[in-house]
Amino acid sequence: MKIMDLRPGDERLVEQAAGLLVDGFKDNAPAAWPDRGAALREISESLVEGHISRVAVDEAGNILGWIGGVAEYDGHVWELHPLVVRRDCRRQGIGRALVADFEAQVRMRGGYTIRVGADDENNQTSLGGVDLYPNVLEHLARIKNLRGHPFGFYQKLGFVIVGVMPDANGFGKPDVYLAKRVGKS
Repeated sequence: MKIMDLRPGDERLVEQAAGLLVDGFKDNAPAAWPDRGAALREISESLVEGHISRVAVDEAGNILGWIGGVAEYDGHVWELHPLVVRRDCRRQGIGRALVADFEAQVRMRGGYTIRVGADDENNQTSLGGVDLYPNVLEHLARIKNLRGHPFGFYQKLGFVIVGVMPDANGFGKPDVYLAKRVGKS
């Protein structure tokens, strides 16, 4: 496996990344990229100057996974968005490798922190399907991963939960926020 930049002129890889987005999110966030057109727009946005867009490819040059990100807060913080790994390649360390590469890319650009949002649209956590108001932080303090929500993956990589946005995707469908420091102060 090799990790490299995704570039605008590589139509084959762009098309593969689009297919990956649609397929990779159809179960847990189907509205995110419901079709190839929406996925291609997301990829196009990731290919502009100042963004990070990296792919993991196999020996034949086929995409195994894709990660993107954009600078915020004058480059001190980077949003990791999105991360997707081909279904038949999951749980093989590809996502972990892409995140490690992303961390290195952020450090090279002088960033200190990476943040990521992990939506809970299908009640995968104890926050899903719940009215989090008025005690949002109490609910967050007792969060449980019920069915393989991505926050568990990010925690294994050193990310910590830093917040939640109740009802971000509709009533009872929050967005869980995680962050990790990758640069020195």
